[in-house]
Amino acid sequence: MDGAALAARIRSELKQDVAELGDVGLATVLVGDDPGSEIYIRLKHKAAGEVGIRAIDKRLPADTSEDDLLELVGELNEDDSVDGILVQTPLPSQIDEARVMLSIEPMKDVDGLHPFNAGQLFFGHQTLVGATPVGIMRLLDEYRIPVEGAHAVVVGRSLIVGRPVAMLLLHANATVTIGHSRTQDLARHTRAADILVAAVGKVGIITAEMVKSGAAVIDVGINRTDDGLHGDVDPGVAEVAGHLTPVPGGVGPMTIACLLENALRAARYRRGALAFPRI
Repeated sequence: MDGAALAARIRSELKQDVAELGDVGLATVLVGDDPGSEIYIRLKHKAAGEVGIRAIDKRLPADTSEDDLLELVGELNEDDSVDGILVQTPLPSQIDEARVMLSIEPMKDVDGLHPFNAGQLFFGHQTLVGATPVGIMRLLDEYRIPVEGAHAVVVGRSLIVGRPVAMLLLHANATVTIGHSRTQDLARHTRAADILVAAVGKVGIITAEMVKSGAAVIDVGINRTDDGLHGDVDPGVAEVAGHLTPVPGGVGPMTIACLLENALRAARYRRGALAFPRI
């Protein structure tokens, strides 16, 4: 499943849409100097520039207090030139991530982590939904993988990927099982999956013996090791699966493309081109 090709097509369409709407501003906030986060921010800014979205780079030192970060978020909330806000995680240990996400104006919450947007998803109304879950659904649609009536197993229960993608699959009429670190006999569940989403962050945790023949396998893991990037899915799964996303080149490019789509969507909400639900 070629996420890079689909993402390129999405970015091409976005470039036209951004040009028609006018100036779109996406602010990213990076606290500290985590190498992985630095790479993600750089890739997001590069992609934003390619489609005409104005990237606003905000950086704070690792010892920044929670109050100082909340003050910056408040300023971005009030800044009319900012359409979307993304606070890069993970945050340093002295900062409460939940409190920071709660402080972001829901209409600018391009990560879809504010409780209002998460609640909208729970009720089946998509306002702003996390880019990775949306990208996964776009890949399934692109490759015409039947979701309605399928048994989908999501391994991982994070707020960023596991839970929202499970909700999207449920709204698409899949039967959904969520597996996690406390699941007994995880392989018994994964072997029953028509659609298997691996979002754990552990190299090769899903092996060929855990996958149903012909299943669509979505590898969300991007694990940096001394010998390069590796997913959560062992390469041997390619011999069993009907469809498999590569790492890199699968979910990663889709995440960035769908993030940019969220920035455009946020701009449309703010300009009244789309109706944002009352809070």
